[in-house]
Amino acid sequence: MSVLQRLPPYPGLRGLIPGGAAGIGEVLAGAYMEAGAQVHVCDVSEPALAAFRDKYPGSVATRADVSDAAQVEAVFKVQREQFGGLDVLVNNAGIAGPTGGIDTISDAEWQATININLTAQYRFAHHAVPLLKESSHGHLLHIASVAGRLGYAWRTPYAATKWAIVGLMKSLASELGESDIRVNALLPGIVEGPRMDGVIRARAEQLGVPEAQMRQEYLNKISLKRMVTAEDVAAMALFLCSPAARNVTGQAISVDGNVEYL
Repeated sequence: MSVLQRLPPYPGLRGLIPGGAAGIGEVLAGAYMEAGAQVHVCDVSEPALAAFRDKYPGSVATRADVSDAAQVEAVFKVQREQFGGLDVLVNNAGIAGPTGGIDTISDAEWQATININLTAQYRFAHHAVPLLKESSHGHLLHIASVAGRLGYAWRTPYAATKWAIVGLMKSLASELGESDIRVNALLPGIVEGPRMDGVIRARAEQLGVPEAQMRQEYLNKISLKRMVTAEDVAAMALFLCSPAARNVTGQAISVDGNVEYL
């Protein structure tokens, strides 16, 4: 096999993407399907799921609140029934969490961010690993954030979970290596789209500055002076599921144009 032939993902992959009906998750799902994978997405939003099913007829899209252990377990029942196994888990579900000083963030806000951004990743990995051990090309891919390698003032719950995801990934890479399961994390930077627009708006309100000024301040933090796209993230995810990446594991890979600070 030539180097170029190693670049496409392994054929016939069976993937599961929590939080996969909208945003980066939906772009990831579309990319995997374009590459020939069978993809199962789950999401808490019924309108997002309906839109996903309309866009991808015949797709498997399950409603699930990832903060609910029983609902996560039910997702894997569907996975086994519909696909007979699993090759790739893209642990993508997450929320932005609150914006504010640590003294203004409520216990409920903190716990909600931890439950969805971190505990859900544990739950999905917990159920996925037995299936991945049966796969010839098992890969566990965690979606973290550039906030998992830099400090992020006023977004402490979010940043804390993203740093923890990197630690979870590196530990699982060591734990699962002997089973030939690769484990990596993608750290998207400032990603174009409605979610980032909301983050910028909230940060501008927090600091009392115009939204346009805050947007430019975000761009000034990036070496390439541009935001990344969800497609950039999806392209790296596909690479990590290819023969070219068969020895890439335990890595926190930034897709961010080199964000220098937050």
